[in-house]
Amino acid sequence: MDTLELILHPVRLRIMWALSGGRTRTTSDLCESLPDVPKTTLYRHVGLLADAGLLEVADEQRVRGMIERYYRLRRDAAQIDPGTAKAMSLQDHRHGFAAAMAALLAEFNAYLERPGADPATDQVGYRQGTLWLRPEEMAQMADELREMFGARAGNGPGEGRRPYMISPIFFPMDSMDPLDPADPMEKEKGEGDP
Repeated sequence: MDTLELILHPVRLRIMWALSGGRTRTTSDLCESLPDVPKTTLYRHVGLLADAGLLEVADEQRVRGMIERYYRLRRDAAQIDPGTAKAMSLQDHRHGFAAAMAALLAEFNAYLERPGADPATDQVGYRQGTLWLRPEEMAQMADELREMFGARAGNGPGEGRRPYMISPIFFPMDSMDPLDPADPMEKEKGEGDP
């Protein structure tokens, strides 16, 4: 199984997200973090990721006569490199996007089912908007976002800190004249509206 196929699976994506940010966890910890995933399924997917080198054993401890492994995500291995991304077919992209959305939905549902979940207090947000950008402006914005997220990527657990899921998605839409009366946003405006 190649890296692309390994990464683009909803359960494996969730395992990798659970180990992101430098966190180490045992399979038991992962079972607690992902209670909707059957244990046998989770163990199988952890094994696949570890065998492929996307996860590494960070530590081992003997617990009740058994060896418990603490896994860590190998960030260098758990990425789709630019060459692979460029070679992906449209169907590969469709499959990858569907897997990412399924994993994101499962994570969001798990959040909502946690005791004390409070979207308003937790500053949960899910917004969509359209920006009109030239390719070079899009590249610059992506660089700015990478820089902004990168400045906080090294944050570890600490007092008052919680992990937040961030999931930027970019893709071009059908081009439409911004003043086109067929634009649904233009139709919503009444006479005399700015």
